[in-house]
Amino acid sequence: MTLTTTDQPSRRASGALVPVLAFAGIVVAVMQTLLVPVIKDLPQLLDTAPSNATWVLTSTLLSGAVATPIMGRLGDLYGKRRMLITSLAVMVVGALVSALTSDLLMMIVGRTLQGFAMGAIPLGIGLMRDMLPREKLGSAMALMSSSIGVGGGLALPAAAVVAQHADWHALFYGAAGLGALAIVLTLLVVPESPMRAEGTFDVLGALGLSTGLVLFLLPITKGSDWGWTSGTTLGLFGASLVVFLLWGVMELRVKAPLVDLRTTARPAVLFTNLASIMVGVSFYVVSLVLPQLLQLPKSTGYGLGQSMVVAGLLVAPLGLTMMFTAPVYARLSAKYGPKVTLILGMLIIAIGYGAGLGLMSAPWQSLVIAVVLGAGIGLAYSSLPALIVGAVPASETGAANGLNTLMRSIGTSVSSAVIGMVLANTANNVGGVAIPTMHGFRVSFLIATAAVAVGLVLALFLPGRRPADKLQLRASSEEEANLERAEEVLRGFRGRVLDADGSPVARARVTLIDPRGRQAGATLSEEDGTYALTVPAEGAYVLAAKATGHAPLASSATHAGDDRPVDLDLSLPGETLTTA
Repeated sequence: MTLTTTDQPSRRASGALVPVLAFAGIVVAVMQTLLVPVIKDLPQLLDTAPSNATWVLTSTLLSGAVATPIMGRLGDLYGKRRMLITSLAVMVVGALVSALTSDLLMMIVGRTLQGFAMGAIPLGIGLMRDMLPREKLGSAMALMSSSIGVGGGLALPAAAVVAQHADWHALFYGAAGLGALAIVLTLLVVPESPMRAEGTFDVLGALGLSTGLVLFLLPITKGSDWGWTSGTTLGLFGASLVVFLLWGVMELRVKAPLVDLRTTARPAVLFTNLASIMVGVSFYVVSLVLPQLLQLPKSTGYGLGQSMVVAGLLVAPLGLTMMFTAPVYARLSAKYGPKVTLILGMLIIAIGYGAGLGLMSAPWQSLVIAVVLGAGIGLAYSSLPALIVGAVPASETGAANGLNTLMRSIGTSVSSAVIGMVLANTANNVGGVAIPTMHGFRVSFLIATAAVAVGLVLALFLPGRRPADKLQLRASSEEEANLERAEEVLRGFRGRVLDADGSPVARARVTLIDPRGRQAGATLSEEDGTYALTVPAEGAYVLAAKATGHAPLASSATHAGDDRPVDLDLSLPGETLTTA
């Protein structure tokens, strides 16, 4: 699968692109925690049994998990902006459906459509990679990745205020309004990416992955109700294993698969995705524990007796800290690399949960826990897309980041199921009502600490940063970017893009195609026509160059795979000129 550009040149990205995409990510993430303030009242509000009411949350989780990798792949093929707008539009429709009903079935339909929008986050990351200069990409991807936590954290107090002072359906009207605003801003500010992956959409692969995910996530989210050793739960887990095995065999044989399992098996991608699951587990624990601890009455002896709104405000710094961590991450990553920032983030998370074991006796202590964990989770979340982008071809950015976002969702799903089971099994029954205990809260924090410890071990297996990686899009300032561009390229191709008269061609798209015919890298030439591309391994490559007003050019070149750059000038139009 190679990469192509659209025939029409895209508009140059404006300075508002990053805030608009981040806003879209935050709006999408709001859907995940929108109903948390009224979750205990859902059975009464929908006139149904508690076991049925949980489907209002489960449906959003399942549709989000299914849509994320699929929308990422569709974005790679047909345009990331187009698919982003589609995701937001489906979310708006779902929010309006939920706003207009109190019927359980229709509410589940609406919530399913809302979960479909989770694909917007990897699409936004892909647009940033395609449209932004290297000096802005690090902090931009960090902010977009963190938008999952930012939206979830900020939604809690806002939803609590609405739920406490207005009809609960107003939550959905507000969500629909935010979604519509995100669509308008995207149409006005965000240009379509010129990057396209060639090939067709793998329909069978999408059906297989969707089936496997539903069979796997359904017993995770409903296991507490059905029983973890029940025939239904074990049968669904077994069926998901069979489906995933068959799907994997099929994907390895398809020419243009939905998920390139060979790329996914690379250490940089594999260990990043596994670590993402652990980060997802740790993130959701604090979201489940702190609001309950803060709202429990003081008569329990350990509850902090805060209102729904105050509890939401005390947890909100979790999301705010994640948002403000993005520029800090960019500078740390530019200097040390995203592997180091991922490890640092998980160390801070471990410290936060460890300290939290003794900081549960006052509301201000919850605020401290939220800030510390927000900083750690922000660094960890910010590192993940940079690790993925640095390890996959540009033509697979959307699908690869979609899969990584899915891994985080699986982590939060596992966390929800495990912590829910722990709190239920350690609860005290008072007047027929299960009251979570301090012991259950502390066990939950210990589980989060253990998950982060596993994530740390996985992160240690990530490949270190090579000298050539300095050319990746990680710089946090113009000055650092200029220094990086001045350094020599190791293990790759470098040169200039020229026109027929020998004058430099700025912003020409140069694409590197590997021996298997797959896109292995892409860049835009600088104002002086210079370009630089690294190669993953030795072999024969094709460099394709294209610029507005010039005929495209494709040139063959061979790299020995060592740390010596191959100097190659590309002339548009005309023959390729090799310099010493």
